[in-house]
Amino acid sequence: MTKKGWVDISQPLTNSIAHWPGDTPFSYETAFTKEQTGSVNIGRITTSLHTGTHVDAPFHFNDEGEKILDLDIELYIGPARVIDVSGYEKVDSEVLKKFDLEGTERVLLRTSVPNDSEVFPNRIPELTADMADYLGSKGVRLLGVDVPSVDQLDSKEMETHHALYRNGIHILENIMLDEVEEGTYELIALPLPIKDGDGSPVRAVIRPI
Repeated sequence: MTKKGWVDISQPLTNSIAHWPGDTPFSYETAFTKEQTGSVNIGRITTSLHTGTHVDAPFHFNDEGEKILDLDIELYIGPARVIDVSGYEKVDSEVLKKFDLEGTERVLLRTSVPNDSEVFPNRIPELTADMADYLGSKGVRLLGVDVPSVDQLDSKEMETHHALYRNGIHILENIMLDEVEEGTYELIALPLPIKDGDGSPVRAVIRPI
């Protein structure tokens, strides 16, 4: 049964959240206690911008690309189509042609990878560059995925990142869709206004339309 209100599809930011091997892990601590300050507790976080549910700015993979503050916030607010591609290890244009994406500006892919925010996956389905071309032909502006990357985990060429960018499609990664049915939803996944940021954590929420 689809929930009628807002559904949080973000990974909780905890000290045990998975992160890219070699990248900065997420850490939260109470840097100053109310006892120390006499008035308030003050928390401090350290994190990579690509841990947990986040968006990529084009600068992440292109030195000439836009940074977070250059991007239109309306990319991350509006109708989105959730489609289930969990039956495919390779998602290409032929797979996407099985779904009705007419008039869809935001597509969220539910893959076969279980949503476990504390485990970094060993492998993820392949999302092909021609998939990006097909989405671009349909007018899609945002692609969300429930895995850490739109490219293979060991990719250095970042072919699908670049193909999406060529088609004017921006990227939302590590959303949680295991309990979400296919359908059309309202999405809010706003990045923080991080000056010069190559990405940003987001609080991603959806509700059925």
